[in-house]
Amino acid sequence: MTTEFLGKRLSGPFTIPSGIVTTAPAIIQRVMDTIPEIGVITTKSIGFEPRSGNREPVYSQYAPGCFVNAVGLTNPGVDEAFEGLKRLNVPADRFLLVSIFGGSVEEFVAVARKLAPVADGLELNLSCPHAKGYGMAMGQDPEMVQEVVAAVCEAVDVPVIPKLTPNVDDIAIIGRAALKGGAAALCAINTAGPGYTESHGQPVLSNVMGGMSGKGVLPTALKALRALRQETDLPLIGCGGFSSAEDCRAAARCGADILGIGSGLTGMNSEDMRRYFSDLARDLADGTNQASQQIRFDIDMDFKPYQVVENEIVCDDITVVTLDGDLDIRAGEYVFVWVPGVGEKPFSCLTHDPVRLAVINVGPFTDHCYQLSPGDTVYLRGPHGVAVAPPEGTHIVCVAGGTGLAAVYQIAEDFGSTELPADIFVGARTANRLYFRDECDQVARVTIATDDGSAGFEGRVSDALADFLSQQSESSLAKMVFYNCGPAPMIHASEAVQKKYVSSDRIFSAIDYLTKCGVGICGACASPDGRRICVDGPFINDGLAERRATSR
Repeated sequence: MTTEFLGKRLSGPFTIPSGIVTTAPAIIQRVMDTIPEIGVITTKSIGFEPRSGNREPVYSQYAPGCFVNAVGLTNPGVDEAFEGLKRLNVPADRFLLVSIFGGSVEEFVAVARKLAPVADGLELNLSCPHAKGYGMAMGQDPEMVQEVVAAVCEAVDVPVIPKLTPNVDDIAIIGRAALKGGAAALCAINTAGPGYTESHGQPVLSNVMGGMSGKGVLPTALKALRALRQETDLPLIGCGGFSSAEDCRAAARCGADILGIGSGLTGMNSEDMRRYFSDLARDLADGTNQASQQIRFDIDMDFKPYQVVENEIVCDDITVVTLDGDLDIRAGEYVFVWVPGVGEKPFSCLTHDPVRLAVINVGPFTDHCYQLSPGDTVYLRGPHGVAVAPPEGTHIVCVAGGTGLAAVYQIAEDFGSTELPADIFVGARTANRLYFRDECDQVARVTIATDDGSAGFEGRVSDALADFLSQQSESSLAKMVFYNCGPAPMIHASEAVQKKYVSSDRIFSAIDYLTKCGVGICGACASPDGRRICVDGPFINDGLAERRATSR
């Protein structure tokens, strides 16, 4: 299903709008390698200086398929972005559209000059509705739009595509200004609003306000496309609430040449997304509307209140918090803990009835959790992630460090047996950092390793694991499946040991990548092979092994 766009014959007519999913080079490469229907690959908006963006929560659902987001133009800055983008292997039939933003004309030009050599085209973010001093503040002024577009067009030799805000009285006026500035195409629309959501009387987003996306903005997007098509014959990238083939056909009738699917991907893992775009392309070719059945209108992002029953301090930075209720959560899944006004972070549940959370104090949010008192209220959403599913008759071997024990305890409890008990290897710097020891002994055989030898094996947990595996028979090794959770150095060391004895497809690890939205949209949790930990994990196996299996 080829598409002509700005001098290129593309493999497909779709894109994913800026700021959604394709926000990291690893994810971009994975999408290019696995989803040919996405002919235009749009990056996250990149600015001159790094921006950490807003604290979580950054994404909130106010009705099925309708969302408000305020990520805050998170990006690594132009220099680091350039290094990541130049390493991409972009197929000849894809168009890499690099989205940029700036707080002034000069910033736009500086970023454009740096990134143009690695781009097929530049998208100008003139429409972000919630980042003060950027985006929409410029995009509502026709003279400013024309000035920015003209300056960037003068500075680079690749097509320039302004992304327009719907938050104006007449988008055609803004479109005409962009065209006068030399735009090669137009993109419409960015999120509407800003809008506001709340839960239990508190604003959900840490930024309070956010851009509105999803099904609720579809009529606005179609209206904008009709108005812009009357102004120009140049290509239009349409986005805003599209999720079904019927939506895409309506957008095409209104003038869209490239079709952007964004919020409709909420909750989809990598395989879901691949299948969805394949089916969506088939729908457009056949006049059907089957892919719409894959849209997750059942995503649960609501918060449930819990009260703290006990906060049991383990050491100066680790504690176990017990809450007053239970949760239906399977081994391997996780929850988000929200404290209004403080933030939100993902946690594995140490136990589910009652809910217990292991907290390690590494920043403002976990410091707040470390200091919770009985009677305090916290809110949970979830569970999220993919439950583990080891084969029948598996010998479960878990390796944990820090709060990683919370992620593997239920695996050992659920999938160990009297005939084939699970093994848990627990690593810590010193004995006083160990917790839940008696409970672990009741569900598994436990091996403890401490760096200083104050408890169990003296040395790294990976060394204790190596000693154990070296004594196992071939028949015993053939039954083992490994689940690792903890700091990245510990996991990599443990994986290196495990790979000496078993194939990579029997090793699953959960590394604490940054996780923000929990539903696969923001891409903050990109793994090195481009999977998103929040929807493809948290436990994932070797990406190279997975790709080899897929290619056979």
